[in-house]
Amino acid sequence: MIVGLGNWNVTPDALGPKVVDRVLVTRQFFVAYKKDRDETVANVSAISPGVMGLTGIETGEIVKGIVEKTNPDLVIAIDSLASRKMNRVSTTIQISDTGINPGSGVGNKRIGLNEEYLGIPVIAIGVPTVVDAATMVNDTIDLIIDSMKEQAQVGTEFYSMLERVSNEEKYQLIKEVLEPYMPNVLVTPKEIDQLIDDLSIIIANGLNIALHPGIELKDVNRYIR
Repeated sequence: MIVGLGNWNVTPDALGPKVVDRVLVTRQFFVAYKKDRDETVANVSAISPGVMGLTGIETGEIVKGIVEKTNPDLVIAIDSLASRKMNRVSTTIQISDTGINPGSGVGNKRIGLNEEYLGIPVIAIGVPTVVDAATMVNDTIDLIIDSMKEQAQVGTEFYSMLERVSNEEKYQLIKEVLEPYMPNVLVTPKEIDQLIDDLSIIIANGLNIALHPGIELKDVNRYIR
């Protein structure tokens, strides 16, 4: 079962629903013809459960209910991420087998989609689409520090002080300073509409090829709307 996490009304968060809209879904044929397997296509279902602000229901609860009813062997969850590095925004596709926590990147605590909660393996696919203000300031300061390091003499007290600056401590300090002035500020590239479309096509094509034995590289984009 493919789960497209995110809010389709918010472009940077619409990656999951757009991927779901472009994958080849076949479970209905297996159910209608009472088939257990097919040589050319896998038994694939898909859902875009929305977000709690739209449904009033925890995404994890929706997914778990569907999993218990349809009994898939595997959940593949796709979601937009908040990056801790500006150069990773819309340039990185992250894959893990430890599950995902919807909304955690922007400070929302939600039920995690993982094997422990759902009872089946979960593969998470994520793409960073936003950064927060603290990350932007942090990266800018890193560039300044790197420039200052080049000017400082190796072995001097000033150079040693710059070397001792912890990225995590620096990020937390910046976040605390910015909190009264720009809390919850998130930034995304100006061409995010096109980026989300392109990324959703890439991921959907990859899933279609990976899941369905009968789909090869020459067939990519044939199932894209």
